Amino acid sequence: MPDTSKTLTTINGSNGFQIVIHTADRDEGGFLTVTGTIRTSSGKSEVAPVEWNGQEPQVQRTGRSLAGMTLVDKAEKKRYYVLRDTDGFPLTTTGIVAVKPGEGVGFFAQFPAPPDSTSQVDLQLPMMPTATIAIS
Repeated sequence: MPDTSKTLTTINGSNGFQIVIHTADRDEGGFLTVTGTIRTSSGKSEVAPVEWNGQEPQVQRTGRSLAGMTLVDKAEKKRYYVLRDTDGFPLTTTGIVAVKPGEGVGFFAQFPAPPDSTSQVDLQLPMMPTATIAIS
């Protein structure tokens, strides 16, 4: 589970999911790691949309993941995708199939870090509203 002591934003989808973003931290290696918790807002178990996996053949072999998540730096006019390891696997939580009511599923997703001058980005996850998050 990620550090849930703070909340950057809460994204409420019409698909029965609520995504709470806890952190968006830069590290010295030039990466940006986003952490959060996925919950259901419908009061029943929900199956994670396959669209969250991303559409690339390389990440589809990973199975369920959040490889479809992107960050958009509007000031620099750039989109950042979840990083891949040398075997093509996404650097994000995998295996998220279903979320039960009252349970939270922690996740992370790692991206290339935007320039230091960028203090906020838009987080996009398929089938969910876009949310602006601050980078620390």
